[in-house]
Amino acid sequence: MSSPRLEIIEKYCKGCSICVEFCPKQVLEMDAFVVKVANAEACIACMQCELRCPDFAIKVHKD
Repeated sequence: MSSPRLEIIEKYCKGCSICVEFCPKQVLEMDAFVVKVANAEACIACMQCELRCPDFAIKVHKD
């Protein structure tokens, strides 16, 4: 099974950092006012970032 892939839709991200706070593996971090993937290999596809994002700016692909 391949590791999950995170897609950040930057134009939707308003920089609230909710996804960063809910990630149990510290996969995400803020880069100025936009979230970025800092540690992709640690992602366990728990989906917390995608589920908690109020702006639908993150998609977790489990392919």
